[in-house]
Amino acid sequence: MKYLAAYPAALQAQVAQLVVQDRLGEWLQKRYGRTHDIRTDRALYDYVSDLKSRFMRNAEPLSKVAFDGKLHVIRNALGTHTTVSRVQGGKLKAKREIRVASLFKEVPIEWLRMIAVHELAHMKERAHDKAFYQLCTHMEPDYHQLEFDLRLYLTHLDGGGGPLWQAAG
Repeated sequence: MKYLAAYPAALQAQVAQLVVQDRLGEWLQKRYGRTHDIRTDRALYDYVSDLKSRFMRNAEPLSKVAFDGKLHVIRNALGTHTTVSRVQGGKLKAKREIRVASLFKEVPIEWLRMIAVHELAHMKERAHDKAFYQLCTHMEPDYHQLEFDLRLYLTHLDGGGGPLWQAAG
């Protein structure tokens, strides 16, 4: 259970029991409703921009937000944030981009929000430190629970379980 390695042994044992009983997927489906309807890069950009405008009005604007099929959970990348600096005329211009793994097209909206919040928080806080997680929980009070539940889903997938949700529509 590589996605849960940092959690206490007792919690890992509870999850292992659900896996052995083949009930982890069922538990997640009961906990979360169906998936969202954010399918396109434009819709994702609008969704993330709305979060940014509500919680980070003074942060630099986003140039691009997109789903990325090349991001792989195996490499610990569910999303990325980049800043590309270019000289334009006599000024240095920064373009900020957020890319979200395509996995998030077919998950509950809560998990899409969690990854969006995570990547937005990196615009202000680079490291995964106390200030970073405080900003995450400011934007999404249930951030830690959502991250844990997403890790449960990744454990489900890693154990050979199939996707639990279909595209909304």
